[in-house]
Amino acid sequence: MKRNRGAVLSLALYVATVLSLLAAPPASADLFVSSQGNHSVLRYNETTGAFISTFVTNSSGGLTAPNDLRFGPDGNLYVSSYGSNDVLRYNGTTGAFIDTFATGGLLSGPYGTAFGPDGNLYVSSNGTNNVKRYNGTTGAFIDTFTTGGSLSAPDGLGFGPDGNLYVSSGSNAVLRYNGTSGAFIDSFTTGGSLNAPAGLVFGPDGNLYVSNYGSDNVLRYNGTTGAFIDTFASGSGLTGPIGLGFGPDGNLYVSSSGGVSNAVLRYNGTSGAFIDSFVTTGSGGLDGPTYLTFTTPVPEPETYAMMLAGLGLMGFVARRRKHRAAAAA
Repeated sequence: MKRNRGAVLSLALYVATVLSLLAAPPASADLFVSSQGNHSVLRYNETTGAFISTFVTNSSGGLTAPNDLRFGPDGNLYVSSYGSNDVLRYNGTTGAFIDTFATGGLLSGPYGTAFGPDGNLYVSSNGTNNVKRYNGTTGAFIDTFTTGGSLSAPDGLGFGPDGNLYVSSGSNAVLRYNGTSGAFIDSFTTGGSLNAPAGLVFGPDGNLYVSNYGSDNVLRYNGTTGAFIDTFASGSGLTGPIGLGFGPDGNLYVSSSGGVSNAVLRYNGTSGAFIDSFVTTGSGGLDGPTYLTFTTPVPEPETYAMMLAGLGLMGFVARRRKHRAAAAA
């Protein structure tokens, strides 16, 4: 009977712990934006767009004209530094400089970056018209990954649902390469009047979205065939779009870098209708926004605290049962 009561108490504590975790506030997934004009990375609240902090300070670690940025498998932030021809790594929690992660291999004017299915880092080398591959753990140069096609001044890149690599090209196309060998497959996009394509992303609907820098809009293409679907987002101050991505709310965020815009605009993720200027002009010193990314949500400290407390209580009950059993023997 005592044994059953102890088991019930343990189960009750376990359930209480689970419920406390479910009741915990949602994890943070703030917005990070490369601010090219002041060589920094700025952080904004994911819900309100309010400026939080300068996450990577001006020229930290030699950062010059930052482009693409993303959180790697290790949780740290990787930023392509156009002016210094390398990819720099920063602490994913504090923004402190860690090291020059990827360099060499004749990398020139890095723009887009992506961690591939093989765990390695791929970087578009704008000045040499190709994509470089670096060891995803050490940053050591592996090879020049892409071959063939009309690749010119590559910008944004990313791996598609099919496992292949898609690259925005100055030849006004998005080119597709075999994700394993790097062999050229085809000029994926057709139609839609691409004009200096920059960032690209596959959306929740499986289609490909491309920021059309030269025409101040975002175009959508069929994610399987590459056929043009529509001009998904435009207007409302969008000028010189570069970085784009779907946020935790399912909407599309686009950096507007041209003229005096210096903002991040938000569009409905289903219809493309303009919602608002999510990061307002110059907020936090934003100057020439290029690429953007949201963090990968992680449990907040309060969640960890509740988890540890629950496990501690369960451990206490287990020890108490053990002592009672020994005393009764």
